[in-house]
Amino acid sequence: MRAPLGWLREYADLPQDMTGRELAEVLIRAGLEVETVDEVGAEITGPVVVGRVLAFLDEPQKNGKTIRWVQVDVGPDFNQPHPDYPAGCRSVVCGAHNFAAGDLVVVSLPGSVLAGGFAISARKTYGHLSDGMICAEDELGIGHDHTGIIVLPDVLDDGTELKPGDDPAEALLLRDDVLDIDVSPDMGYCLSIRGLARETGQNLGVGFRDVIDRPTPTARAGGYPVELQDPSCPLFVALTVTGIDPARPTPRWMARRLVMAGMRSISLAVDITNYVMLETGQPLHAYDADKLSGPIRVRKATAGEQLVTLDDVTRTLHPDDLLITDDSGPIGIAGVMGGATTEISETTTSIVLEAAHFEAHSIGWTLRRHNLPSEASKRFHRGVDPAAAYAAAHRAAALLVELAGGGLADAETVAGQVPAMPAQTIAADLPARILGTDVSATRAAELLTASGVAVEQTEDGSASRLHLVPPTWRPDLRDPYDYVEEVGRKLGFDTIGAVVPSAPVGRGFTREQQARRAINDALTSSGFVEVITFPFLAGEDLDRMGVPAGDERRSLVRLANPLAETQPYLRTTILPGLFAAVARNTSRGNDDLALHEIGSVFLAGSGQPAPIPAVDHRPCDAELAAIEAALPSQPRHLGAVLTGWWDRPGWRGEGVTAGWQQALALAEVAAAAVGATLVRTAAAQAPWHPGRCAALSVAGEVIGYAGELHPSVVKEFGLPARAAAVELDLDALVRLAPQRGSITHVSPRPVAKEDVALVVPEIVAAADVQAALADGAGDLLESISLFDVFTGGQVPAGHKSLAFALRFRAPDRTLTDAETAAARAAAVAEATARTGAELRAF
Repeated sequence: MRAPLGWLREYADLPQDMTGRELAEVLIRAGLEVETVDEVGAEITGPVVVGRVLAFLDEPQKNGKTIRWVQVDVGPDFNQPHPDYPAGCRSVVCGAHNFAAGDLVVVSLPGSVLAGGFAISARKTYGHLSDGMICAEDELGIGHDHTGIIVLPDVLDDGTELKPGDDPAEALLLRDDVLDIDVSPDMGYCLSIRGLARETGQNLGVGFRDVIDRPTPTARAGGYPVELQDPSCPLFVALTVTGIDPARPTPRWMARRLVMAGMRSISLAVDITNYVMLETGQPLHAYDADKLSGPIRVRKATAGEQLVTLDDVTRTLHPDDLLITDDSGPIGIAGVMGGATTEISETTTSIVLEAAHFEAHSIGWTLRRHNLPSEASKRFHRGVDPAAAYAAAHRAAALLVELAGGGLADAETVAGQVPAMPAQTIAADLPARILGTDVSATRAAELLTASGVAVEQTEDGSASRLHLVPPTWRPDLRDPYDYVEEVGRKLGFDTIGAVVPSAPVGRGFTREQQARRAINDALTSSGFVEVITFPFLAGEDLDRMGVPAGDERRSLVRLANPLAETQPYLRTTILPGLFAAVARNTSRGNDDLALHEIGSVFLAGSGQPAPIPAVDHRPCDAELAAIEAALPSQPRHLGAVLTGWWDRPGWRGEGVTAGWQQALALAEVAAAAVGATLVRTAAAQAPWHPGRCAALSVAGEVIGYAGELHPSVVKEFGLPARAAAVELDLDALVRLAPQRGSITHVSPRPVAKEDVALVVPEIVAAADVQAALADGAGDLLESISLFDVFTGGQVPAGHKSLAFALRFRAPDRTLTDAETAAARAAAVAEATARTGAELRAF
């Protein structure tokens, strides 16, 4: 909201010497965010004065132009001697022709500087020495018109008589301080000069004059017929103004204020509705009365209806859109934008003025649905004072009568009524308790009363209570703590001492938090670099990864308002973001990468929309359950991608490339950090290479996959060849990990070492063989590890030899050779029974 200081002065008795920056400090303390204070017209310096045209001579030029050689009286302080004019004058070359002798104009004399830093000096042009310049609007920065120069009236609206040599700044509203205020959603009433003037008056303790000068009467049906068919419009005021002159221009003072407020001047009737909206906060709409057909009806749209809005866009309407209609169909989207069929034009002589009240939530959904923000919708969806509609309509009608020569019809329509405001009762000491400062019940009541709240203080035994009803312009005052905040704002938050609350005794991190931190620390200690990517996904990413139809990762959640239309979904896998990070790094020459990320993925649930509970009370358990059920599942995942060298070649050796081995090792490190044991089995899962992918399980539940990426995926995402990746369901890993760790007893007895080599079919997983050996070896087995895989030679075709190192130890004795051999034999027997393994002979 841009608010000129001069406009605010009309409704708040500001000190005459108060500047815009001083007022900004006051409003900031009141809770408003003043972003800037623009000193409009400050760049105009030097002698810029009112001049009267004494005479001029039209002189045709060789280039086809006709210039005027003008003699202008600029007052005794600035005139130069002239043989034809005893009082003197200035002679100026001018290219405009929209003035006559005797007119008052604006003259910039040598030494002045105009808008854009344009310096004025005496210079020779068209055969004359031009001693200054007669100014147009754009040269003074007060408009965009350059078709002619500014012609001033002899007497201003306030009765001030202009004469040569006067400063034209006041007549043109040339200079003013304009406050640019970012109004928060709960202070929608400050999107008006009225609201800002009220805040200013209360915080400065000065007088305030309300432009809303009349109450809304009971329903009247004598004017243009209106039918309210939806409760989202509780009030509709319609006034008819006839006989307006469409050729009348917008007064300079109105156009100037509109420009300073950030709007452009369009036509007199439209400018009046915009001016009154800025002044009162009540959006208005003007219909060409001759284009209306039948009664105005406010209703919801029907499926498939269309409307051409004022921006000449054909919009297909949603059944939840609130419309303004007549017999011809939709003529406007209520509170958002009018329709082209009833738009006023340069021939309009009769107008029906609309001043209505629409529910904020209805307007909010509609403007987002159609992506159609406007000055009207910005106000309606933040809350407009319903009691201002009737007075604002009459304010606009009065200006149409005064400035456009129209006549206001006696018959008027008031459909509906001003909605009642919600009452609230709070303990009188609540503001003091919450704000942590000494504010008595009486002082709180005074501050709230000054804000327009109807306050009644009662005593209930030893307790004092405040019964509160907010004013119609404060729909944000609903909850008890809204009133506490209001008291705090009016006291001034800078007057409330800072008190750091004592932290309650905590219990430290939860088990899940500790586990996630342990995993992350273990990964970074192993050489992986943690990254954070955007949690968004393009639909084609899953196609590029080869994810089949029906896969859980196809359960996408589409964002209603994505940051980028190319990525409209929340991610269901963490890998595409890591692929993009790898591609970005490799494109800059950083090829040796080991990146990991821990973050949430989002899997669509039932698809039922979440209910939107009211904000004036806590949602009930059923509402909370429905909201929870509508939310997508959001498990945390761990993902990693490896490319390039894991250990670069050098004098120590040939080096090690990063591949599936490191991807599996990362999974092992993550599992070991929480005491879990991973089981690896061969698997086929996109986006991994089907022959180089392992499914990772804990306690019999698959929690992820690791391996080398499929060549087609590598190509699609622009990754280095043989890139490897891993993705784990981190929440599942933490859930399945042992609840409590244990420390193995350190035995002083010697270890007994046994190696076995078993021949199995190639399709048998080494992990299955190892598990069988471990089960068969019994309690004496301390550790087991695979140290060799061999094919060829004496191993039959289609088979492989797996060599395992077994370590046996007893806690209370030294094992005999017989005990060790028996345990080894039992292990081999179990492996043979479960996997068909045969002991390899050497």
